[in-house]
Amino acid sequence: MEEGKRQKQIGGLLTEELNPIFNRLGLNMLDGGMVSISGVKLTPDLLEARIYLSFFKVQQPDLALKTIEDRGWEIKKELTAKVKHQLRRMPELKFFVDDTLEHVFHMEEIFKKINEEREKPNP
Repeated sequence: MEEGKRQKQIGGLLTEELNPIFNRLGLNMLDGGMVSISGVKLTPDLLEARIYLSFFKVQQPDLALKTIEDRGWEIKKELTAKVKHQLRRMPELKFFVDDTLEHVFHMEEIFKKINEEREKPNP
């Protein structure tokens, strides 16, 4: 389903405000890697924000996600303070792993193998 204009506006606002919060709380560097917010999608009723996180060189993404979820109340508290004049009600925050980057690396490896196979001389 297509995202509405208000959903996109609020998603952009939350993304913009979440990045400095993650920096301040030390959640942008976890487990020897980097965590970034790749996107925020809102439900049509604006009551739930799905925050997609990209993990780069994080050894255990599941453990990093658990750490972020455990500090979710702290993130929501700071976020609410930042956007309280722009939203009537703060959406519930749900965190998800965005594995798009992993798919890109996997596809690059496949293409690399295909190219290597093509370059081999046929006997």
